[in-house]
Amino acid sequence: YSSEWPEEAKKRGLPNLNTTPLALATFNTDKSKKLFESMGIFTAEECDARADVMYENYCTTLCVEAVTLVDMIETGILPACARDLKKYSTLPALAGDRLATYTGIKTETDKLKGLIEKKPHDLREEATYLCETIKPQMLAVRNLVDKAEGLMESGIYPYPTYEELIYSHHS
Repeated sequence: YSSEWPEEAKKRGLPNLNTTPLALATFNTDKSKKLFESMGIFTAEECDARADVMYENYCTTLCVEAVTLVDMIETGILPACARDLKKYSTLPALAGDRLATYTGIKTETDKLKGLIEKKPHDLREEATYLCETIKPQMLAVRNLVDKAEGLMESGIYPYPTYEELIYSHHS
């Protein structure tokens, strides 16, 4: 949706359920259950079961993504950062933002690891935590890695770059 949609939805009296946890909570309200039952679509128990499956899918997917991000950083990105930074050891003035960017990746990844360890065990609370806490931290890490990708020589970067993914079929 466009950036104007939240205001338009508000004017129309419509909810703006812009995250999975918000949408799932609304799907499983008493009002929704009554509607589904009255139309012969789902029973209340079926709504509960479907909501549990959707929460579980959301939480599992985000947890896998977060853990995979940490693994990729620790096994690929940080070693590449160290190799790249080493090239500038004799002329550190040429390194530019590398030290700050690479250190930032390590710091923000460690923060993400700590947040992952603190996730709640209740499915609904976990979904909200993943959405409101883990996803923004993953984005913070990603922004620094994107910056690092632009700083590194292509032979050092351990994964295909966006440019390679988009244009590789042309070569």
